[in-house]
Amino acid sequence: MVLADEPRYGNQDTDGSRSMRQHIQSMRQMGAAVRTMLARAAAAKWQVEPAAVVVEVHEVVSPTGERLGFGELAAAAMALAVPPFEELAFKDEADFRYIGKGEVPITDLHDITVGKAVYGADVVRPGMKFAAVARPPVVGGSVKSYDAAKALALPGVERVVELKGTPAPMVFAPLGGIAVVASDTWAALQGAQLLEVEWDDGPNAAYDSEAFRAEMEATAEAPGKVTRNQGDWEAAKAAAARTFSRSYYQAHMAHATMEPPVALAEVGAQSAEIWAPVQSPYGTRQMVAGALGLPDSAVTVHPTLLGGGFGRKSKCDYVLEAALISKAVGAPVRVQWSREDDIRNGFYHSCSVDRIEAAVDAGGKVTGWLHRVVAPSIESTFAPDGGYLGAWETGMGQTDLPFAVPAIRCENGKAMAQARIGWWRSVHNVPRAFAQQCFVAELAEDLGRDHRELLLELIGPARQVDQAAMGIEGGPWNYGEAPEVYPLDTGRLANVLMLASDAAGWGTELPEGEGIGLAVHRSFVTYVAAAARVKVLNDGTVTVPAIEVAIDCGFPVNPERIRSQMEGVAVMGMTLALHSAITFAGGAVEQSNFTDYEMVRSTNFPTVTVQIVERPFSVAAAGVGEPGVPPIAPAIVNGIFRATGKRLNALPVGSTV
Repeated sequence: MVLADEPRYGNQDTDGSRSMRQHIQSMRQMGAAVRTMLARAAAAKWQVEPAAVVVEVHEVVSPTGERLGFGELAAAAMALAVPPFEELAFKDEADFRYIGKGEVPITDLHDITVGKAVYGADVVRPGMKFAAVARPPVVGGSVKSYDAAKALALPGVERVVELKGTPAPMVFAPLGGIAVVASDTWAALQGAQLLEVEWDDGPNAAYDSEAFRAEMEATAEAPGKVTRNQGDWEAAKAAAARTFSRSYYQAHMAHATMEPPVALAEVGAQSAEIWAPVQSPYGTRQMVAGALGLPDSAVTVHPTLLGGGFGRKSKCDYVLEAALISKAVGAPVRVQWSREDDIRNGFYHSCSVDRIEAAVDAGGKVTGWLHRVVAPSIESTFAPDGGYLGAWETGMGQTDLPFAVPAIRCENGKAMAQARIGWWRSVHNVPRAFAQQCFVAELAEDLGRDHRELLLELIGPARQVDQAAMGIEGGPWNYGEAPEVYPLDTGRLANVLMLASDAAGWGTELPEGEGIGLAVHRSFVTYVAAAARVKVLNDGTVTVPAIEVAIDCGFPVNPERIRSQMEGVAVMGMTLALHSAITFAGGAVEQSNFTDYEMVRSTNFPTVTVQIVERPFSVAAAGVGEPGVPPIAPAIVNGIFRATGKRLNALPVGSTV
């Protein structure tokens, strides 16, 4: 969303893996400008030419060895004109002190480690109250009637506040419901459970995951809206010696962040102050202002540490709840979501069906590729639902497929959203990579080919793909980036595949019940491959002893953070492969906590080894946080197949097979 003061401050979103690719060059330019201005200020003081002074760490040094600290020069430097780009001198890479170097620690790592870091639930304000909300179990539902007597009789409970819901499209408005306000969090949570509420379940009362899956699978069998048409798929299919097709399914997923949503709001007559773990502070500011009828300038947002975000905390419904309740009670209010609230009332990753069909000639070459996607769109959250994915959504792993296949046709079938759909780490790339990479593994087995060999053949020779010539309806998206800066480079894709698979020992003999699975994917203009070593025990339990990851994200600004991100995505990807499924029955989410929405635990935790491809600064830095996720699940599923011969086509596959 665009804010009135965004050109001055930026919206400061921490999502989309955009920080490096959108800001490192401008930050480097600002640094060079400041360095030049400090040098000029010092030169004027010493009455020497600016070229004669040397700018070091925190100091400027004169030709005679005299030194002035940056602080001593700050006022004089600020009075100078900002030099134009042409007058800036940039460091050579050999002179970099921090970027691209080994272990640069996180600024607040110590505070996080010893418990001093401030998360959302740590903030305290004088006179604050605590609130928990009983929300409609079905999206779009509302309160028919309620009895708060039992809740109000609970010690510590002070009052209840009704929150009105919002008809679709809801954007990030609260779901509505009844808030219980108390003197402490425990009383508020207990009071919310004691409310006797009769709900009107509204238009989504019949939502059922199994029925919707069957509906999506039927839709995927028929032609859909064309999103890419390159070459002649129909001719390739007609001329094929054989065809091969498979369908893949992925359930909804919840973000399940380590700290559930929480927000503290202090609303006065003319202003509001917010403390919360938010990924979009300026978007939050605007929506809070709109909900309270205040100008943006009257709202201050203090972002705390996220406690995990993954896209969930870019949606500020929980903050709006706190603001509205604070306004109603005339005191600071902290709204705390329980884990059950989090699992049952989220913005879920879209469920989806992918159907892929390949045309193969007599020589075993793939000559045609058809990929149909059926999934509810995230755009249903923001606008009346048309049932089709936006071009930016199909551009995440479907229409941007870089395979060297003569005929590629992509289609999108209609699927109406019946839950709140939101972006989840790596968004649509997750199911697209799962389908494509598992399909290639299955096709290789069917053709009697080595999986890696076939995958490299499909990727084709090293080249920069002309995305404008890919036949994408409306043109390529490329994550909003210029192709000349972030080209689709198949050489880089093949390289990470070779690095990960070689590191895992691809082609070596393994004991019975073990297998190595491969997958590779480009997303957020970064190339990532995974090779998962899978061991299936005699009772069918799936274990993953090791995962090799190779990443090419352009110039690696902070290698330590890149490794940490890849270690994290390996575990997150393993969780979505084996456990993550949100299902609906009667319109309501069936899961409630980590007892039935499981996570990977320490008893089944892989050793993750990360190779970072070294690139010079001239190769633009790209995304890191999101692009590691997509290849993990298909690598694990392909490893299960090589270990057991069982082919699985739905995520999650379960902890036993």
